[in-house]
Amino acid sequence: MEYPTLEGNLIMPEYGRNIQQMVEHALAIEDREERTRCVQTIINIMGNMFPYLRDVNDFKHKLWDHVAIMSNFKLDIDFPYEIVEEANLYTRPETIPYKKSRIRYMHYGRTLEEMIEKTGDYPDGEERNELIRLIANQMKKCFLTWNKEVVDDRKIFDDLRELSHDKIDVPQDFLKLVESRDVLYNHSRKNKPRRK
Repeated sequence: MEYPTLEGNLIMPEYGRNIQQMVEHALAIEDREERTRCVQTIINIMGNMFPYLRDVNDFKHKLWDHVAIMSNFKLDIDFPYEIVEEANLYTRPETIPYKKSRIRYMHYGRTLEEMIEKTGDYPDGEERNELIRLIANQMKKCFLTWNKEVVDDRKIFDDLRELSHDKIDVPQDFLKLVESRDVLYNHSRKNKPRRK
């Protein structure tokens, strides 16, 4: 009896040992046209293993890349796509430049702080007032998500003024924010398991 563990490691375990053996069989075929037809059949079988990925862009291209990888780049056929090179297979991607600036209030996050800065430079008018209202409500929701206690609207307006570097000063009677109990109630309902 043959144990699979004695047959060596799989290069791409998601396809299984049978696909790996098919690729090894294709490598042993001497006729180039027959080898190409064999690999095309292997690609179709691999595609049938993951039918939900057929609509994904470049799915076939990825399958051809995977066959090349499983053959240790030894397949001598005409690939319909430009396959990944062995040298580029293990290169690290470029690092994404992250902002190094400090976030003043973690519960609001960097994106909300950037939105506040942009809104501070916005010209006065109805559109700016609506942006301020939306941002202030979002700030209150973020605050309540992290702190789980009732927050006064004045605190949100003070934070808004501070984060906008005094460009946005909301008068007390300017707008009414969403009620704390509504935010907390909706948040607690989302976390409760539903009864069946």
